[in-house]
Amino acid sequence: MTRPAPARPGGPRLGLRANLAQFSLLVGVNALVGGMVGQERSLLSLLATEVFGLAAVSAALTYIVAFGLTKAATNFLAGTLADRYGRKPVLVAGWLIGLPVPLLLIWAPTWGWIVAANILLGVNQGLCWSTTVIMKIDLAGPRRRGLAMGLNEAAGYLAVALTAYLTGLIAARAGLRPEPFFLGLAYAGLGLGLSLQLVRETRGHAQLEAQLTDAARTTVANPGPNRTLAAADVERPSTREVLVRTSLREPALSACSQAGLVNNLNDGLAWGLLPLLFVRGGLSVAQVGLLAALYPAVWGLGQLLTGPLSDRLGRKPLITGGMLLQAMALSSTALAGSFLPWAAAAILLGVGTAMVYPTLLAAISDYRLWRDTGFAVGALLAGMVADLAGLEAAVWVVAVLTAASGVVVAVRMYETHPAAARA
Repeated sequence: MTRPAPARPGGPRLGLRANLAQFSLLVGVNALVGGMVGQERSLLSLLATEVFGLAAVSAALTYIVAFGLTKAATNFLAGTLADRYGRKPVLVAGWLIGLPVPLLLIWAPTWGWIVAANILLGVNQGLCWSTTVIMKIDLAGPRRRGLAMGLNEAAGYLAVALTAYLTGLIAARAGLRPEPFFLGLAYAGLGLGLSLQLVRETRGHAQLEAQLTDAARTTVANPGPNRTLAAADVERPSTREVLVRTSLREPALSACSQAGLVNNLNDGLAWGLLPLLFVRGGLSVAQVGLLAALYPAVWGLGQLLTGPLSDRLGRKPLITGGMLLQAMALSSTALAGSFLPWAAAAILLGVGTAMVYPTLLAAISDYRLWRDTGFAVGALLAGMVADLAGLEAAVWVVAVLTAASGVVVAVRMYETHPAAARA
């Protein structure tokens, strides 16, 4: 555990041990955030075809396009909003926006209502997930940041998996609506209540860390008594410069950005298209729910191991290997036609994603815009290919893109972990 940093009596203190109660509460809140997405993972594509009668796969996946674009834009703004207005107000605002989502899913008379619900869900995820990440970073301080992120991501994706499984079971017994979405309604109400009543503002912890960091920099850079290091002396790139560097110019950052986009392109495929493939293969809704849960469950648990492993082996091997493993899993999914082979492929996909996801977070923090745009790109691409050539063809196309993304990382990215780069 982290040794708390010195602080004024009664003021904020850095470290997991010093902030264990609040940190644990935020882990629970982020699990509820993940559950809001999990309520859709097994069922929404089936709702599109079986309840609303959408024949075109591209039309059925429009909810993922809406979610991905909205979440990407909201993620881009969440940090600025949290710095300007405080973490807690942004978290509460995200829950208020997410509260109508399960009600819209239950009562929607037309598919447009489902798309609107996923616009709100994208804002909810962008504000709540990003803010819980920021708050955990505030509390943990610099020494246990990797552990903090591992716990955050594991809690969120395990909740996605558990909720996908439970909603599949409920739907198998009670139908696609309304009972499965009562879980989402409970999550939203509980998340809002906890955020309002028990979560505390953490901006003071970030300010304390900044003061300690500035003091350390001043001591190193200015040993003499006649000059101090002002904040203005530290040149910071503009938002436009960061976007250009992470997207195109800088080899490691741009390689990670495209890998992040393709990684979530895979997730969009798994979310929207694979349930349709499984049902067409003769599986029950309960079996679809189990398959929808396996992949994020392995992903959530696996990254508790792969995150620290990337600190030992380096970022590049895990990102490259994980992308190629995802490509193998998707190829296996396209070839399989029954429950057990699909389950094995889902586990393999989860392992590959666990290798990639926390390692990308460790290698680059400014790729979230491109990463979450991958949901929209994946839904559009998979939908169009499925309509033209079939569901299996769409899975094959995404598998080839994923393999190509791994090759790009292998060729273009240099190692970003200092110890591994020196080895």
